[in-house]
Amino acid sequence: MVLTHVQSDEAAASAAVFASRYVQEPVPSYELGEKSISKDAAYQIIHDELLLDGSPRLNLASFVTTWMEPECDRLILEGMNKNYADMDEYPVTTELQNRCVNIIARLFNAPVGAGETAVGVGTVGSSEAIMLAGLAFKRRWQNRRKAEGKPYDRPNIVTGANVQVCWEKFARYFEVELKEVKLSEGCYVMDPDKAVEMVDENTICVAAILGSTLTGEFEDVKRLNDLLAAKNKRTRWDTPIHVDAASGGFIAPFLYPELEWDFRLPLVKSINVSGHKYGLVYPGVGWVIWRNKEDLPDELIFHINYLGADQPTFTLNFSKGSSQIIAQYYQFLRLGFEVQNS
Repeated sequence: MVLTHVQSDEAAASAAVFASRYVQEPVPSYELGEKSISKDAAYQIIHDELLLDGSPRLNLASFVTTWMEPECDRLILEGMNKNYADMDEYPVTTELQNRCVNIIARLFNAPVGAGETAVGVGTVGSSEAIMLAGLAFKRRWQNRRKAEGKPYDRPNIVTGANVQVCWEKFARYFEVELKEVKLSEGCYVMDPDKAVEMVDENTICVAAILGSTLTGEFEDVKRLNDLLAAKNKRTRWDTPIHVDAASGGFIAPFLYPELEWDFRLPLVKSINVSGHKYGLVYPGVGWVIWRNKEDLPDELIFHINYLGADQPTFTLNFSKGSSQIIAQYYQFLRLGFEVQNS
């Protein structure tokens, strides 16, 4: 509805009145209207309808960030119309993403030297990050099986039954068998012993969860690494580990710095983390980091030159906004490792 101001002859005060032809004429919901409407009316109609949504500030169910500082909100608005895919057009935004990747890689103890660049990418969320990590594991496994002259048509992943639905999506979309370790009374995370028992020559990776969706518990990645290393030595397989740290990746380094769950463990080849959870950024942004360049097969990286220069890209989508990338760097720059009173 349009907000109209009516002036009184007797007083200088104005009264707010909602009045418009759009109140009397139905506005179609599932097809285009016959005529355009004013921008004020369009705003008011949608604004009023959205009042029926829940309040984001009261949303404790999906553990995503619902508030950021006003300064960061301004940066988000300023970067809203930047297409992140246009790296040549927005080189500073690309640099901010690269800084975030390197910050996270070092936070997760990746073996990155002082003058070296970490391997990783920003994603729409942890779901896309997991898809990319899974594709890398599948391709590395296939390449190894081909080189050995063995069948490569029945890949599988071992996980706990407590995994988030994105793992089921990956398995179904990319034709990978999902072998789930069943949960038991009093144990609502993956048992490392049972997981390693389920590993066979077709296992492309074992996925461990750092922050279960069900309970928030951390799985024992250290024990999983040790058991799997022993089995790899016996069988001469090379089964790696992926850590789904969507919830716990920005918790463990600060609260439990001595806990070994990350790239300090030699079999951990990739880690995903959600920026829009405890990375303190609005949805949706996620990150996936690889241990080394060798863990991301080069044939999965596309090189495009739409704008002139070579642009390497490894994502499931192409165009996306830049705001969340900028917001993530703001939080890293603003907070540092220790939050000061400012």
